[in-house]
Amino acid sequence: MPYQHQLRVRYGDCDRQAVVYNANYMVYIDEATEVWVRSVSPRGDYRELNWEWQVVRAVLEWHDSARDADIVTIDVAIVRYGKTSFDFGFIGRIEDSLIFKARTVCVSMVAVTLEKIQIPEAVRAALGEPVDWDVPI
Repeated sequence: MPYQHQLRVRYGDCDRQAVVYNANYMVYIDEATEVWVRSVSPRGDYRELNWEWQVVRAVLEWHDSARDADIVTIDVAIVRYGKTSFDFGFIGRIEDSLIFKARTVCVSMVAVTLEKIQIPEAVRAALGEPVDWDVPI
């Protein structure tokens, strides 16, 4: 079940070329992920499921640049489930213009101890079935 997150680019997010500094796109997808997972978690806290996730790989492709004050819409969804790992997919746009596509590979973990575990069924149910998006591998 895809989720859509919007944010406004801040002046401080931009570099001397007046476009969003490349590392800030990772901040944007991290924010979109956390807001979505919290929105489907009991009382807004995924740790109540005794569950966390850790990003172990990230791939991002830029198609255009975002600039100060742009409204970036980020679609995020699960694009793959494994036994203990899963992938979030991201598509970022400004209006109808594609800005970026990304994927993060994550490992499912016990909250606090960070011991790797199978993805809990409650988490799979909350995040929904994988979608078939053309995001980088």
